[in-house]
Amino acid sequence: MRPQGRGALDSLYFTYPTFRAELAPEQSGADQAHPVIIVGAGPVGMTAALSLARFGIKSVIFEQKNTFNDGSRAICIARPSFQILQQIGAVEPFLAKALGWTRGRSYYRDREIYRFEMPHPDSEKYLPMYNLQQQYIEQFLHDACAREPLIDIRWEAEVTEVSQDSGGVSVAITTPLGCYRSRARYILAADGARSAIRSKLGLRLSGQNYEGQYVIADIRLKHDFPTERRAFFEAPGNPGGTVLIHKQPDDIWRIDYQLAEGETAEHAIQESEIRRRVAAILKDIGEDGPWELEWWSIYTANTLCLDDYRHGNILFIGDSGHIVPIFGVRGLNNGLADAFNAGWKLGYVLNGRASDRLLDSFTPERRGATLDVFENATKSTRFMTPPTRGWKLAREAVLSLALRHDFAKAFADPRQMQPYTYANSPLTEPEAEGDFAGGPVSGAAMANARFADGSYLLDCVGHGFAGVYFGTNPLPERAHQIAKSLQDFDPDFTLVLIDLGKQDASFTGLFDASPGAFYLLRPDAHVAGRWRQLDEAALTCLARCLGKEG
Repeated sequence: MRPQGRGALDSLYFTYPTFRAELAPEQSGADQAHPVIIVGAGPVGMTAALSLARFGIKSVIFEQKNTFNDGSRAICIARPSFQILQQIGAVEPFLAKALGWTRGRSYYRDREIYRFEMPHPDSEKYLPMYNLQQQYIEQFLHDACAREPLIDIRWEAEVTEVSQDSGGVSVAITTPLGCYRSRARYILAADGARSAIRSKLGLRLSGQNYEGQYVIADIRLKHDFPTERRAFFEAPGNPGGTVLIHKQPDDIWRIDYQLAEGETAEHAIQESEIRRRVAAILKDIGEDGPWELEWWSIYTANTLCLDDYRHGNILFIGDSGHIVPIFGVRGLNNGLADAFNAGWKLGYVLNGRASDRLLDSFTPERRGATLDVFENATKSTRFMTPPTRGWKLAREAVLSLALRHDFAKAFADPRQMQPYTYANSPLTEPEAEGDFAGGPVSGAAMANARFADGSYLLDCVGHGFAGVYFGTNPLPERAHQIAKSLQDFDPDFTLVLIDLGKQDASFTGLFDASPGAFYLLRPDAHVAGRWRQLDEAALTCLARCLGKEG
């Protein structure tokens, strides 16, 4: 919503483009069969398309709207997501525009009770978190898609029917220029929390709804406070509730505040009430200068997901498959990981390098990640939005103790998202007990590390599977033969050779590396398996990932 007198897309800082429907080839009689149809041109859908393009896979995106989503919405992009953006070739504008941050503060009434610092080793390429409004996220991803000839985005194109058979999937499309049908091998449903694809298949999300409601208000305010996440409990300007404040580019500040018990959404979203509440919150932080209201919305915290993210040749990614609370900034980041996971797997299947059975790993991996998010986000949600009187009393007790005792302060930790470890994935090689004492375990995201020349380990891997070998150059003959066989399995396989003699102890310690140690990485830079010596076990692991015989 926007202030009275301004249009729905009349922003103080962002110019929304308008995209019009165009005649599709199918409307001229062409019988097009696409490899992949993506429903939804939000951040998740466009990331999926760019992920597919890495493998030479064409996709068509159908988007019902004619522009980007309005308002800041999802604003926090985590380090693992920046690694994804790098892999799909879209990271540069994000780095130029986004505001990076590493720390945050929590306050109880008018006193600071907790200050956290997210881990940021010198070896890491990206900061733990970046703030950027969703309009820019979509703009930058759209620009990357526009440069990619394998991606066709069709705006003002509503999917009105969906069906599938042994040959693939079919959709009916309605546009201002008429209706047509389109076919594909697979569909990626990225059409959000109110997914039409999910509805048309008769699927429902299950889980828990929380009663607490939050208003999001974007304001323009010139202020030199650093980019940090600030949380206020029982602030005078929002008695009984919680307030979150984030700094964004273009002097835009995002204020989330919890509604009081019994307060109706209808009353809360009135412009006069938004202005009154924001002014009171700004007074709490000592800001009495001029400010402008940009946009506002309202949301509730939910933990909901599908039982299965794959239904035949249709995969659900992002909010179409799950809805998570905002606390810990997990929604967008979880969705981008869905898209990247689905993208590399469909890429391998459609290129004939892997069996369709590879897609059976999508649900256990990404639904597993969702359930892990639920476990962590629920802790934050119950603290930020107590669901019962008992939880409210417990929170008040913790906050009161935090004024005087350090042990209680950590309860105010927002528990920021971390990449999920696919320990129970059918693609993950179990580790022999005691083989490694440290480093990223099988299923975990690979640690990044900076080389002496300023480059990073994950800059050296391609878009296929990769091997990281710790040893000497040239490789021993047996290791050389295994590496060659790995490339025979996957022509996009890359080998990264790390000479232990040229690295310091802090570098090798990140991987508990010793001469001959080997990590096999998936295309999403998660560890498929690791071994003290490179031998046939790596071949067996890769063959299983691809659905081939070892």
